[in-house]
Amino acid sequence: MAVSDEQKQRNRRLAAWQRSTRTLARPSADRTLGERLAALAADAGAVHDLSGWTDVYGDGVVAELERRTARLLGMEAAAFFPTGTMAQQVALRCWAGRTGSPVVALHPLSHPEVHERGALASVSGLRTVHPASGPRLPTADEVRDLPEPFGTLMLELPLRDAGFVLPSWEELEAVVAAARERDAVVHLDGARLWECVPHLGRGLPEIAALADSVYVSFYKSLDGLSGAALAGPETLVDEARVWRHRYGGQVFQQYPAALSALLGLERELPRLPSYVAHAKVVAGALAEGFAESSVPWSRVHPEPPHTHQFQVWLPYGAEVLDEASVRQAEETGVALFRRWFAGPPGISCTEVTVAGPGLEWTALDVRAAVAAFVGLLG
Repeated sequence: MAVSDEQKQRNRRLAAWQRSTRTLARPSADRTLGERLAALAADAGAVHDLSGWTDVYGDGVVAELERRTARLLGMEAAAFFPTGTMAQQVALRCWAGRTGSPVVALHPLSHPEVHERGALASVSGLRTVHPASGPRLPTADEVRDLPEPFGTLMLELPLRDAGFVLPSWEELEAVVAAARERDAVVHLDGARLWECVPHLGRGLPEIAALADSVYVSFYKSLDGLSGAALAGPETLVDEARVWRHRYGGQVFQQYPAALSALLGLERELPRLPSYVAHAKVVAGALAEGFAESSVPWSRVHPEPPHTHQFQVWLPYGAEVLDEASVRQAEETGVALFRRWFAGPPGISCTEVTVAGPGLEWTALDVRAAVAAFVGLLG
């Protein structure tokens, strides 16, 4: 079978990232199949008894993951889903049935609006309204003054496509209170909720307690293979399990994903605060490095970052920046940036993640890497 140019470019990027000796994060998607399987087999015994039987339709290790997730979030129950898209659609559908309103208030940059191809409307029959449009979470006044009724307020924490931004704890409390004033339930898109603790200054149970239900991902920050969980009242989770089956999410065996999720909770979750703290160092050094370079202008957003992820904007086309990023990895072994995405004409954005490998970088290392990167722009 012929390999497309797009696939060739992807293979080139993956090979460059895998061979890199310095990188800010090394997600599991950079590894080969053999490496990923070997790592899971070697490590899984640390978090679960591998002499037990495999799961069948959600028992065994999957049920253990559900129980642990519910405890971490301080919720009554949790249900494992193969994808976060399914988990969140089911949650919003269940709340629509309970509130009697098919209207969901959410930000236009939230995941269902940007990355799910209109699934809330076409699959679940829901309708969305937008209390705010700027690159931030809605305010309490915007929720309170929305001119049409809604049954559910969905808040994405952090708001990824706005730059992984978060409100303050007081702002979040006020927004939730405003929704309650309108007799709406509150659902948290917490795909990356795990890393919100430092910025909000509250533990996971206290954050989750603001909402009626929470969805969390096991691969976005915890480096699991896949999968998500929906947590909330036991009656809601029981109903969600029924809809999970109807949506085709009642998978026969899911032990690889469940084991990798348990590993993420055991190993990555405790380290996330250190990633968030060091992301501030990296972001500041990136801003300084570009200010000292020949680049016309640059933007690190938000500065400082709210989580361990943030955006960098530069006045170049995405193809130019992608090529410089790959060449830097190939020629120097330093993978500073990954993919770039086109914004307005002549402007592009990338997302930077600071994880375990990034803790080794000093501010001086970052500034040196920026200088080398700029030198490849031509």
